[in-house]
Amino acid sequence: MKLRYAPTSPFVRKVMVTAIECGLDAKIRKVPTNVWDPHSDITDDNPLGKVPALITDDGQTLCDSPTICAYLDAQHDGPKLVPAGGAARWRVLNLAALAQGIMDAAVLRLTEIRARPSELRWDGWIERQKGKITRALDVLEREASEGGLEELDLATITIGCALSYLDFRFGDEDWRQGRAALAAWHAAFATRPSMQATVPREP
Repeated sequence: MKLRYAPTSPFVRKVMVTAIECGLDAKIRKVPTNVWDPHSDITDDNPLGKVPALITDDGQTLCDSPTICAYLDAQHDGPKLVPAGGAARWRVLNLAALAQGIMDAAVLRLTEIRARPSELRWDGWIERQKGKITRALDVLEREASEGGLEELDLATITIGCALSYLDFRFGDEDWRQGRAALAAWHAAFATRPSMQATVPREP
């Protein structure tokens, strides 16, 4: 398999953590990709011009981290990261979507701040994304305080990567304030070998 990736993308990190936890990382060849480079060939593998994109051994291209993670979860014989059915399945998928939303909002906010000229920057848009993150964090704090994040699954992987991305890109903003349970959970989850092996770094 071939993975088009960027080392600072939280979506890529989610895929790489999933691959490690599924025991598949050795079967994936990682191809560094700068989607902002006008000469990048990323659109050959993903017409959306985004990472991650996974090219399977049979030549199929999978786009978007939820799809890629679902594929990887289907390729191993160990405990599945998404339950097969019932309420547990929908709970995991819903929490994963919530954490994915934190990533989406954080990336949109960062892009508005970094890529747009200051005179064209939309402060209301930035605050809107910040509000999404704040509300989602409050939900995750309740989950953590009720012991709802104890299992290794797609939800906890996505949450761990989302929180770490906030530290990476918005480290001056203390998301831990008032969220002691979530902070304690993240401190423990971040010690997993899969998380330690995928710490984002600027290229």
